[in-house]
Amino acid sequence: MQSKSESLSLDYRKVEKEILQFIRKIVADAGSKGAVIGLSGGIDSAVVGALLVRALGKDKVVGILMPASHTPKQDTDDGRAMAESWGIRLYDISIDPIFSAFERSLPKEGETKIANANVKARIRMIINYYVANAHGMLVAGTGDKSEDEIGFFTKYGDGGVDFLPIAHLYKTQVRELGAHLGLPENVVSKPSSPQLWPGHKAVDEIPIEYERLDHVLVGLFDEKLPPADVAKKTGVDLKVVEDVIRRHRNSAHKRAYPPMLGGW
Repeated sequence: MQSKSESLSLDYRKVEKEILQFIRKIVADAGSKGAVIGLSGGIDSAVVGALLVRALGKDKVVGILMPASHTPKQDTDDGRAMAESWGIRLYDISIDPIFSAFERSLPKEGETKIANANVKARIRMIINYYVANAHGMLVAGTGDKSEDEIGFFTKYGDGGVDFLPIAHLYKTQVRELGAHLGLPENVVSKPSSPQLWPGHKAVDEIPIEYERLDHVLVGLFDEKLPPADVAKKTGVDLKVVEDVIRRHRNSAHKRAYPPMLGGW
């Protein structure tokens, strides 16, 4: 198995500069007063938050913690610590009462763990937009390319945003960018988790850990290699590579504007 793909190696000073320019342009073109970001305590939101502050200044960035009862205290502490280090305004809003109201109101037929998890992600989207509307700001997304390519996000949940500063970067690249930005090591190396139910980890749902998944994604979608060649090059079982392709194909609707008769 290869340990490093040249396609994953980047000049992170250049990457930072490009993203800062992108953020400033998006906010300026929208006539917005700044950007709102949901802080999870994880690497993706930490990187986006740090970039927003560098691009716009601390007075034009608002952070929101949206913990549930099962959110690890360490995640909340990490999110709060980063917001304090940046000097941005921070809201701390528990989603438990809101989710409980949904639970009381929604039908129980067909209820699943995923259905409930997606409700939590969409509650957070609503809170992000409420705060953004109140401040005349845009909602910054925290999704990365690894998640996007396999549809590992909630449609109109964490996928419901105004712009995506790091969606062109794979998860391993986001971690490298986080280290370049000087983020705390415990955040840079923290295992990824959406935390939509107790003990929820990304590896519970994705086919393989990100360190190996990213090589598969590069082989399939950047280098355009046949699945068998990707399996041979990465040392990942062909069935896993084919599962990645299936997830990409089945999640295409998440990455596209809703279809409409007649188009634009």
